[in-house]
Parts: sequence; structure tokens; C-alpha cells
Amino acid sequence: MSRTNRDIKTAIVHEWLVEKGGAEKVVEALCEIYPKADIFTLFYKKENFLDSVISKHKIYTSFLQKVPRIFKIYRMLLPFYPIAIKGFNLKKYDVIISSHHAVSHGIKTNKKKQLHISYTHTPMRYVWSGYNEYIKDPIFSNIIIRVAGKIMLNLLRKWDVSVSKRPHFYIANSKEVKRRIKKYYKRESTVIYPPVDVEKLIPSGKIRKEDYYIAVSRLVPYKKTDLIVKTFKILKNRKIKIVGTGPEFNRLLKMAGNAKNIEFLGWVDDTKKINIIQKARALIFAAHEDFGIVPVEAQAAGTPVIAYAKGGVLETVIDGKTGILFERQAVNSLINAIKRFESANFKTHILIENAKKFSKERFKREFTNFVAKKIKETGRI
Repeated sequence: MSRTNRDIKTAIVHEWLVEKGGAEKVVEALCEIYPKADIFTLFYKKENFLDSVISKHKIYTSFLQKVPRIFKIYRMLLPFYPIAIKGFNLKKYDVIISSHHAVSHGIKTNKKKQLHISYTHTPMRYVWSGYNEYIKDPIFSNIIIRVAGKIMLNLLRKWDVSVSKRPHFYIANSKEVKRRIKKYYKRESTVIYPPVDVEKLIPSGKIRKEDYYIAVSRLVPYKKTDLIVKTFKILKNRKIKIVGTGPEFNRLLKMAGNAKNIEFLGWVDDTKKINIIQKARALIFAAHEDFGIVPVEAQAAGTPVIAYAKGGVLETVIDGKTGILFERQAVNSLINAIKRFESANFKTHILIENAKKFSKERFKREFTNFVAKKIKETGRI
């Protein structure tokens, strides 16, 4: 039983590879742990991963890859995801690792011969914690579509519960997600925080802060970037730079109107993003996030965080020491937090030391040890 990670036939299953986000950083770290692993994903936008270790692996996609304009409409194809994930054949693999926030944990395996570990970013947001937000999406504005959508989401919820029994073990990316796994799946899990490339973000010398705040996220409804825009339309004497793209981009741009203190930067490369974060006064983070890698990145860059006091930030941001937490996703609550921040003092070395708790090397070590332990306990492979 002396087989190493390089000898064990490993498959990594991830819902989709379209943009680089926190979940994709986990996949990249898994690729470094398992350099010979094959990747299974519903659809793959190759050009967005040319500089990623992911592109060095053999990647299998589902029938959805061939759907015309898939990268424009994939959010509307949610009902087809369970069918698509069912179509993969993983018989030749010893270990299956599903990187899960929608359907990948539902992959079919041989429970007696294979070991399936699900690294869970969150149980499917659309049918559980984010249901009320999702059903407000404009695609459900038509009453007939809305009724059909609710029926579809109810069926998906039942499917999700039924396949939640398939993984042998669950890993949660935060205590918040551990609670969700217990609540929705009635399953136990182990918390292993996701990898953050903190070393890349730590300033090499003293950084001169500039007079602006920053927000970094995919522009989707639950990220609550609209709250940030509304707030800074009132705080006209403070600047905010918003980094990111997504379906909300045009709506947010229209909402900002001619406000000169709100700047949308769209997509930026990692080098520019790091530079912008390092020079910002603070990161504004308004989402109720499962974990939230960006607040950790900001602290590693020596930038305090102003965040909504729910979800993963309660595990990554220390109120009064590495940031300021606000209680409600409301303009007044955020304004009060910004004012509180401006009268506080933050020490760069405390920010950086806190961020180091969530490093990539720590993730790789903990994940490798977890898998080795479960292989030994189960007697598989």
C-alpha cells in the first residue's frame, strides 16, 4: 500500500470551467496535488484557462459543450445538469474528487471499489440558501415561467438530496458550509479552508495607500454589488473601483449613472488586480458568501476589509483588527461601517498574519492528509 498520489488514478469533477473564481482556484490546487488527474466538467471555456495548470490536464466535457452559445446561456440550462453529470464514465479511476457547488457530487461511482470525496463550496445555492434570491431573477418575471421554475427547482432539490448519499466523505470549505451540509443533506463533514495564494499578494515593500475603496467579484445578484453602488452614489466624496464582469454589469453601470466617484474596471489580470488591492484603503464585501477568498486576498495584500457579517467572513475577518463587519445588507449599515473604518487603525502585519492561515500550502497539506487517511480507513485502493 505504498502508492503515491502519482500512482493512484484520480478524477477531478467540477461543475463548469468558464471563469476563474474561488472554486476554480481549488481545482488548480487539486491539479497540483494530483498532476496526472483527469478533469470532468460539464463545459469548458479553454481560452480562459490557457495560463492555468488546469489546461495541462486531460479534460472531458459533457454534451452541453456542444450547445450553441453555451457560455452565454448556461445559467438557463440548470435542469439539464443532472442528466449531463450522469453521462460521465469514471469506472477506471480509484479516487474521485468532486468540487461541488451544484451537481458534481451526483457523479455515479462504484461505492464498493472507488473512493468519492466531495469538496463542497456549498450545497446547490439555487435550491437551498439562495433560492429566494434566484427566483427573483428577471428570467422568472413571466408568471408561467415563474411557476414552471418553482416546479423545476423543487425537483432539483429532491434530486440533490437523493444524490447527496453518493460521496463517501464531505469536506466543507467553511464552518458555514459544514452547517448547510448537515442541515440539507444530514451528512457530517470536515472543514478544510480553500487555498489562497497569499504569498503572491503580500507586498514586497511599504505600499502607499491611495484614496479609493475597491470591490472585487463576479457581477451576479447575490454578490450585492448593487448595494455598494447605491452607497457610493450617496458618498460622493469617496471613490470606489469595481473589478469584475458578469450578467449584472450593464444594470450596475446604468444604476451608477453619471456618478464620477464610481469606476467600473471590468476584468483585469492578476498583476493589475493585486496592485489595485494593495493600494486601496479597504475592500468592500457585501455578499453573504460561503467562504469568500477575496477578503483573505485583501488582508494578504495589507488591505482591511469592510464586510457583511454573515457566512465565511466571520471565520476570516477579525472585527476591529483586520476589518469592520456590518450587520445588515442596507445602505445605512454600510455607510456606518465605512465611517467606523475611517476612524480606526489597522496594522499591516496583523492583516498579513491572519491571511497566512488560509494559504495554498496549508490547503494542499490538509487535503492530502485527509485523502490518505480515508484511503487507509476504508481499505480501498
